[in-house]
Amino acid sequence: MAFDKKLLEIVACPVCKGKLEYNKEAQQLICKADKLAYPINDGIPVLLENKAEPLAE
Repeated sequence: MAFDKKLLEIVACPVCKGKLEYNKEAQQLICKADKLAYPINDGIPVLLENKAEPLAE
């Protein structure tokens, strides 16, 4: 199942409530403010702080 990019209009980072960016190759939603990457599993974003991975500098 593919991620629906229209969701980007309504989802926000659970930590800072900021905008998220879609990384198609990695299947992640990226928060640049918090430097976190949230996984997308089977087209569904997992927006849980404890499931997020820190972004590499």
